[in-house]
Amino acid sequence: MTQEEKRIFLIRRLINEEPQYRGLRVPAGEEGQKRLLRSLMNVRPPRPISEDFLAVQDEYLQAATAAKGVTKLEDLTPAEQGIYLWQGDITTLRCGAIVNAANSGMTGCYVPCHGCIDNVIHTYAGVQLRLACAGIMEEQGHEEPTGQAKLTSAYNLPCEYVLHTVGPIVFGGVTQNDRELLASCYRSCLKLAQRRGIKSVAFCCISTGEFHFPNKPAAEIAVRTVQEYRGDTEVIFNVFKDIDYEIYRELLG
Repeated sequence: MTQEEKRIFLIRRLINEEPQYRGLRVPAGEEGQKRLLRSLMNVRPPRPISEDFLAVQDEYLQAATAAKGVTKLEDLTPAEQGIYLWQGDITTLRCGAIVNAANSGMTGCYVPCHGCIDNVIHTYAGVQLRLACAGIMEEQGHEEPTGQAKLTSAYNLPCEYVLHTVGPIVFGGVTQNDRELLASCYRSCLKLAQRRGIKSVAFCCISTGEFHFPNKPAAEIAVRTVQEYRGDTEVIFNVFKDIDYEIYRELLG
């Protein structure tokens, strides 16, 4: 099957899962098909699906990521000993674990094609990730507290694992509690990675997007906490925006 054939197969299977989607038509163009597939994956509840769907999905997502280009940790130049700064799409990074800025529900973003990192990571990992997160939450029995961390497989991402952490949501000015909770996100991820023998961790800019933590103080907390707690873990600060790249470049000398 070509990528287009796989995409159409996946779309039709997801449409057939829900009676209210049965009237949806598959767009003729590639971009329309991609948006529809991502939207259907984004809104799909965490539940099992057939092995033939997963086989096609996995091939499709891995090929899509390969087409974007995969960046390996060993190809990066350290900004200082054991710490790297890299600007790009975190879902294309091959390392031990990437960090997902999750919400307290922990099963991903359900807004179709939303631009948050939670949505992107769940999209390119595949539907297995939401189901795995739902299992963790069912066993836990309550929403995920801010500042902690959970670990899952990365499924179709080029990294090995995903670390999920819920950052503080800032209302108005940043409080001392906000600062402590953000530091706890970085510390919890590093400690969990170390317990599981994960040698490298890529951090996104936790809480600076939808959660409104100002970029510079968030970066200062991130760098300070990582420098204090990383031990032998190699850390990549992954940024997407130019403003964050400049802030981290200044902080890392």
